[in-house]
Amino acid sequence: MNIAMLGSGFIGRFYADSLQGYRSKDKIVSIYSRKQESAKKFADDYTVAFVTTDMEAAINRPEVEVVCISLPNNLHEEAVMLCCKHNKAVISTKPLGRNASEAKRMLEAVEKAGIFNGYLEDLVYTPKFIKAHESVKNGALGRILWAKSRETHPGPHSDWFWDIEQAGGGCILDLGCHCVEITRSYIGKDIKPIEVMCWADTQVKPIDAEDHAIGLIKYENGSIAQFEVSWTFRGGLDLRDEVMGTEGTIWVNSFLRTGFEMFTTGKSANYVAEKAESNTGWVFPVGDELNELGYNHMFMDMFNAMENGTQPKETFYDGYIVNAVLDAAYASAKSKQWEPVKLDVWRGKTGLSQDQHLTDYDADHYLVKEEMTHYGAKKLILKNKKTGKIFEKEIK
Repeated sequence: MNIAMLGSGFIGRFYADSLQGYRSKDKIVSIYSRKQESAKKFADDYTVAFVTTDMEAAINRPEVEVVCISLPNNLHEEAVMLCCKHNKAVISTKPLGRNASEAKRMLEAVEKAGIFNGYLEDLVYTPKFIKAHESVKNGALGRILWAKSRETHPGPHSDWFWDIEQAGGGCILDLGCHCVEITRSYIGKDIKPIEVMCWADTQVKPIDAEDHAIGLIKYENGSIAQFEVSWTFRGGLDLRDEVMGTEGTIWVNSFLRTGFEMFTTGKSANYVAEKAESNTGWVFPVGDELNELGYNHMFMDMFNAMENGTQPKETFYDGYIVNAVLDAAYASAKSKQWEPVKLDVWRGKTGLSQDQHLTDYDADHYLVKEEMTHYGAKKLILKNKKTGKIFEKEIK
């Protein structure tokens, strides 16, 4: 694939390292940046032939097959509309929009234009997530009751993130978009999110947006999702997931504590890992950062889908759903109440009720719990279906 990269900053370079390294047959042929000096440096580092500070000029080139958006949030819609205008496949970094209205316009535009669209939610492509999600899909955890995702770190790298007008929000939008899609994937992307309760505050940073938030998302089938996000966390980048089902539990630590620990005085030390706050003392390097953060599997999925004429795992539709959930989170943070998720576009299941899934022990009783005691007897906790009385029974 010949790629036009829009944006030459932190995420653009992460993308470029993966794009030109993993499949070894994809090439960035055009680079747009708002700053000429940054564009030139990117072109030199990644051997890009065409450099410009004109976004449309970067997109509208005959050799460009796909456009990769790695721009500030407020520029996503402009870039997507130019891709539609010039009939170019488009893949965009997260979040898709600053809100659901922007995301919906982008979704409708790419579908009307009939162009390939991919949502670059890298954290549902990490090796640990892929393995955990496969276990969930295969039924290892039974019915998913609760899914939790946490992303916290000391704050983003670029100035625009801290400007609420350009970014559209704070850590909820920046980090919550990851957490929502992770937990939504575990619960089932065809299960409708219906309402959100969220606490958010600005505890540390001198900004207008929130720097810390915790939220709950109710799903139509009774499942619950939880997110914890912060730009105030000290110690690096903390990525953790937990999933609980009727038959099991999964804990995933994706980044901060991965089994690779090193002590250094700092002599000749340099970059350790994304969001690492120190390069001295005990540090936690990441063996293959591009792979651990999901970029390799993400771009493989995107480009294989393009070549095969299929949809990738993550599309603009997914980005729109995430934005709608986060809109409800912001509304709840203000109202201090549960707020509905407003979805003008929904393509999943409808009319679900909270499943009871009561387990029969026999014709007259439900099974509450079964366990083996330390003295070798099996204990059953049962509930009488007619009277509601709960009692225990031992089986030798």
